[in-house]
Formats: sequence, C-alpha cells, structure tokens
Amino acid sequence: MSVKEDLIRQQIRESYSKVAEASNDGGGCGVESSCCGVSSDVDINTVVSTRMGYSEEDIKSTPQGADMGLGCGTPKAIASIQRHETVLDLGSGGGFDCFLAAQELAGTGQVIGVDMTPAMLSKARLNAEKTDYKNIQFRLGEIEHLPVADLSVDVIISNCVINLSPNKSQVFDEAFRVLKAGGRMAVSDVVASAPLPEAIKNDKELLSGCMAGASTIEEIKAMMEHSGFINISIVPKDESRSFIKDWAPGTNIEEFVISAYIQADKPAAISSADSCCA
Repeated sequence: MSVKEDLIRQQIRESYSKVAEASNDGGGCGVESSCCGVSSDVDINTVVSTRMGYSEEDIKSTPQGADMGLGCGTPKAIASIQRHETVLDLGSGGGFDCFLAAQELAGTGQVIGVDMTPAMLSKARLNAEKTDYKNIQFRLGEIEHLPVADLSVDVIISNCVINLSPNKSQVFDEAFRVLKAGGRMAVSDVVASAPLPEAIKNDKELLSGCMAGASTIEEIKAMMEHSGFINISIVPKDESRSFIKDWAPGTNIEEFVISAYIQADKPAAISSADSCCA
C-alpha cells in the first residue's frame, strides 16, 4: 500500500465517520447533496433514494436510519438475488442494501456487509438489532482486502463505493477471489464520461463525494478483464445526471461523471492460468 493510497483511505474514512455521526445526530455531513450527503429530514432522504431507483416500500421496509440517502442507484435492480445465495455488499454503510438483500433471501442464505469505517459498522449493527434477520453479518475491512473466504460468495453488490478506492484493480481482484465459480457482480457506481479536469481530481470533497475518483468505462472494463471476469456490461444511466448535478452545484460535474450499472460474471470453471488471483 502506498502512502498516497493510505492517505486517501484515511480521508474517506474520516469523511464517512462524519456521515454516520451526522445521521445519528440528525444533521448533515458537509457534502450535503453528494452521494455522502445526509439530510436532517427523513422525507428528503426518501426523495433522494427514490430518485436513485429505490421504491418507497424499500425504504419503509428497512430499519429507520439504514437509508441515509447515499449512493447512485440500486444494485437490487440488477442483482437477481436467489434464495440460499450468499450476498456480499462492498461498502455496506448503514446496511440499507444488506437489509434489502436479506428480504430477497427470505430467511435463507447469508448477507455479508463489509465497511472500513467503524462508525458505519456500529450503525449497521445497531440497525440489524431492530430486525429479525439472523443471516446478516457486518464485518470491518477494506474492499481491497476483503475479510471473506475464497470461493464463498454467489453475488457481490455495491452502491457508489468502488469509485472511492485508490486501487480499483485490487478491488476487482478481491471480488474475483471471493466469488464462487459462476458467481457474479451487480454494482451501481459512478464512472467518468469525460476526462476529469485536474481541479476536480484534486478536490478532497469531490473525492469523498464519489466524483473525483471515477474511472472511465474503458478503464473499468480493462481492470475487470485483467481480474478474470467475463460477460462484462457497463451501462450508463443518463437520467442520473439530473441528481449528480446537485452533488456539486456550480461545477458542471454532470458533464464529467455519470452513474452506471456494472455487471460481470466469474467463469463457471477456471484454471490457475486464467486469472492473476485464481
């Protein structure tokens, strides 16, 4: 791990600790309209989440406080979660997507949420205590170094988190490692639709706000192919520009980044020669 990567992680961890604490206190995190935004009004969070594709029923069916208006889309829409599967959420935050996944499992299978921010982990575990779900675990860890066994996961979901990583190729290597043969990724994330200006790349708030660290579709596809993934599909959501422009008013950020659905499969049978991390 380079010093620069470690500094970026520390910065993001501190930012999202503030998000969790602000949510607990009913306040804002300071990057109010970005994907790390927190509103003091639960109804506003509902509006934010429904703009991203969640239903009001999704929000009402999860513990109060799990939905903090974070993210850029719902992985539930593309994950096709089946009963008895093991689901892994990268950057699980307050547990919102984990609770929705658990509903799909209907008491079977398992959901694992991984987050590197202790405050978020505590929030997720407190939220879990409000439910009857016994098949959800929240683990502290970095998505570049997953605390998950090899070949143990059926589907990986994530919502606007991989773009925050300073080493995305390692994230995809780790995802490939923990997926079972034939497993899949179903991710909503922010991608760069045009070269990012240096002013955006070097803006600390835009980095924590899921914008400055975005990679292009071509870069993401190349990283995933290198990890061993097949059937890679990256579909930008043009409608997301309507809420992305609110993340950083006055910057025209919607001209440079866009939300996308990212899907890929791990081959059903692989040899050690097929991947760097098999």
